[in-house]
Amino acid sequence: MNLKMRLIVMSFLQFFVWGAWLITIGTYCFNAKGWSGAQFGAIFSTLALSSLFMPAITGIIADKWLNAEKLYGILHVLYGIVLFYVPYVNDPDTLYYVIFLAMIFYMPTISLSNSIAYTILKNNNYDVIKVFPPIRVWGTIGFIVAMWITNLTGSKANANQFIIAGIFAIILGIYSFTLPKCPPQKSIAKDTSFIEQLGLKAFTLFTNYKMALFFIFSIFLGAALQLTNMYGDSFLDDFKKVPEYSDSLVVKYSTIIMSISQISETVFILTIPFFLKRFGIKKVMLFSMIAWVLRFGLFAYGNPTDGLWMIIMSCIIYGMAFDFFNISGSLFIETTTDSKIRSSAQGLFMMMTNGVGAYLGSKVSGYMIDHYFIVNNGDKNWQGIWTYFAIYSAIIAILFAIFFKHKHNVKDVEVINH
Repeated sequence: MNLKMRLIVMSFLQFFVWGAWLITIGTYCFNAKGWSGAQFGAIFSTLALSSLFMPAITGIIADKWLNAEKLYGILHVLYGIVLFYVPYVNDPDTLYYVIFLAMIFYMPTISLSNSIAYTILKNNNYDVIKVFPPIRVWGTIGFIVAMWITNLTGSKANANQFIIAGIFAIILGIYSFTLPKCPPQKSIAKDTSFIEQLGLKAFTLFTNYKMALFFIFSIFLGAALQLTNMYGDSFLDDFKKVPEYSDSLVVKYSTIIMSISQISETVFILTIPFFLKRFGIKKVMLFSMIAWVLRFGLFAYGNPTDGLWMIIMSCIIYGMAFDFFNISGSLFIETTTDSKIRSSAQGLFMMMTNGVGAYLGSKVSGYMIDHYFIVNNGDKNWQGIWTYFAIYSAIIAILFAIFFKHKHNVKDVEVINH
């Protein structure tokens, strides 16, 4: 097997072992276990909590003491072992700690997989800019394939989804030990403080009004990013409670329909250079926020029959909603921060969106659903939930358009190509 193919396998499995349960854990917690929105919100928030500290810590370990591919393999094996315990958990408080432990092991592997691929490609004289993106696309494909397998094996509402992920996580862990060695670079200077090693020096950017505003909006939008991952599959699966929809394709293949969102991601990534060059970073980020309004609004009024087009369109729009803010936001950091703290600033951006924002979104959305969107028979008022999310996104978009000032510079787009 050639080198690029080996990295493709790694990328595919990296996201396969997450996609097997990430979109369907809500269906499992709500429909199989009957837990509340607040209980599920707490469980889902562990993804964000672990993102706040684990990637930085494992990055230091890989830089100073342990081969990256070995650390990567150990983390995946431990992640798989923890997932095997999920079927034995029958209360939400225990599952909170089990998933938290699983995420402590899994979340840092996302950045580690990138670092391993970069190192191996550079050591073998490949053009990383040219070769890595086609390899990384297979990660999204792995995520989609895992969703399909979970759905087609009837595992979306039971604990088998975690067994599927656990088996392949251990396979990936063992496989990683066969990859070319990625030894520690020992690039961290002895006089570098622990604060600097964790990338916390980038917090000085909050003293700049424009950057502080950007990071605040990153938190607010980060709160919206995970909402459809949390509730999308459960929402579609709940149509089975309506007699006229109970036998529909939407109910039977809810996870496969949700996978259109991930397929859309891969398509919209290709359009980003055009949109950035034509409209600029601020407008592209604004397009993302408007897309979130449409994503949630279409879900609010969609149904499995005459409203099926709304559900499909919502999934297609997801690609724009997700990609446009993440990519353009990353580019904004790249073009407006000092090179000495640029990597830390990128980490801070991810911390604000996938850490602080996602944590608040998970916790607050669960609380709001329990207190305002549960009808008399205990079912969820999904139209009200999605409408509330759409209004929230619209407010963020309006405030962003008014307060965030950034001039369009065509030269900024050149960063994408270099």
